[in-house]
Amino acid sequence: MRLPNDVLKTQHWIIDDIVPDFDVEDVWALPAEGGAHDFPAVIQAQDSLDFPASAPLPVRLLWGIRDLLGRAFGLGRISTSADAAGAWPPVPGTGEPSLLVRLPEDLRDTSPASPFTDKPFRPLYRTDTELAEEISNRTMYGVMHLAWVDQGSGRYRAQMTVYVKPRGTFGKAYMAFIKPFRYAIVYPALMRHFERTWSQHH
Repeated sequence: MRLPNDVLKTQHWIIDDIVPDFDVEDVWALPAEGGAHDFPAVIQAQDSLDFPASAPLPVRLLWGIRDLLGRAFGLGRISTSADAAGAWPPVPGTGEPSLLVRLPEDLRDTSPASPFTDKPFRPLYRTDTELAEEISNRTMYGVMHLAWVDQGSGRYRAQMTVYVKPRGTFGKAYMAFIKPFRYAIVYPALMRHFERTWSQHH
């Protein structure tokens, strides 16, 4: 379920201090709840998603088209590891090759390898309640942030936030163009897929 971006105003995460110059693209309540120590299970469930390979045909078609465009126009691929995805452009408006340079020393090497091995993400950090991964291509620089949100009474809920920094006018136009497809096709399928995976593994 998509949440209003303003929900982040009532929360404070480490990522807030890392990406103050990024936009919040969207916030999602993932269909996963548990106790204080269940966050690793959320990460494992996310990693085990066979997505988009077993997603509905419209999702697979969109994914395939995006990869074709990525190869044709040098936008970067989304169905491969970060090392195989092509060039890794720096953070827009900076010379920073990675957001790792913004991390405090005690958070570096807390997530030495991305759990999402078949997606073009690179690890930033991991704590007991947060996981942040970065992604970069010719349209934008982004961060996928997973959080384990305290609901009170010992219960927690998984939350995913997407932060983006588009690359100029083209990047903004591209992000605006794909947004309806993400909301109407990709994310509903992803949520259903995650819910099934969570039910099977937890």
